[in-house]
Amino acid sequence: MIKSIEATGRTEEDAIASALRELGKSRDEVTVEVLERARSGFLGIGGSPARVRVSYEEVESKVEQLETFLHGLFQRMDVEAQISSEYNEQDKIISVELSGPKVGAIIGRRGETLDAVQHLSNYVINNGSSDRIRVNIDAENYRAKRADSLTRLAKKVAMKVVKYRRNVTLEPMNAYERHVIHTALQDFPGVTTYSTGTEPSRRVVVAYERVPASGGEAGGDTSYQRRTREAREPVSPSPQPEKPAVDTRTREWH
Repeated sequence: MIKSIEATGRTEEDAIASALRELGKSRDEVTVEVLERARSGFLGIGGSPARVRVSYEEVESKVEQLETFLHGLFQRMDVEAQISSEYNEQDKIISVELSGPKVGAIIGRRGETLDAVQHLSNYVINNGSSDRIRVNIDAENYRAKRADSLTRLAKKVAMKVVKYRRNVTLEPMNAYERHVIHTALQDFPGVTTYSTGTEPSRRVVVAYERVPASGGEAGGDTSYQRRTREAREPVSPSPQPEKPAVDTRTREWH
């Protein structure tokens, strides 16, 4: 982006030096255009200082590039939105919060438009750059509200899966929403989750997972473990009762 300032001085060199001091730049970093040359006047009367325009190229920061892109995008969408950006240099994440009376148009159905804006923003910021930065965009705290709603839905579905012992396939979701479901149920007993299908119709399946029965004394085998072990161990034949001994001696007859 080209920026410029104007400066005046008793001579052209004085005007240029004044502009360079204000910008904190060297002569090689700028271009100079003389707008008006200095005039001494007659007997010191009617003179005028020199006036110059000093231009320079300012490299925008990633945050400034992003905000410039978003302002232009929203102008084309005919939507007004206030943009608040924050850059986490350590994690290399730019977090953007949008606000305004018409941000619903930016959010779209189930956040689809907001996801598209975020995807485009990531492309614009990282295109041609080896130093990758992640852009997260939210509007009126929509993503946090959506995450809470999905978490409640996940647990409600998981309880039904355990109760009826049948898998449930959820509606198509984007990658972020699927991640919320997986995270919400990762420690839920009796269920497991996995994704199936292809984008944009990829879904989460909440599947029933049989849990071994607990029981027995502390440190002992559970009934499930005992049944499993007993099924593996060979069964010894039952001992046969001994036959009574037969007296083969010949009885004496009297």
